[in-house]
Amino acid sequence: MAALTVRYFAGARAAAGGTRSEDLEAETLEELKQLLTDRHGERLGVVLKAASFLVDGLTCHDQKAPLPADATIDVLPPFAGG
Repeated sequence: MAALTVRYFAGARAAAGGTRSEDLEAETLEELKQLLTDRHGERLGVVLKAASFLVDGLTCHDQKAPLPADATIDVLPPFAGG
């Protein structure tokens, strides 16, 4: 299981109860999204469905790809006007 640092931005931070970042373990983005929804509730789950994810600064589209150990995952919800 990969140790990860998850950082929340904008609406994702608000949906996570104001949490800026947290350390978790997950193998894939799919697993991470479920873990975060279970931990913070369906409000964050809805945001995660529309969010983009950066894995160590690179966009990741494959929700089932293995995450590297000690990766930083940025959760970026859709931004208005962008």
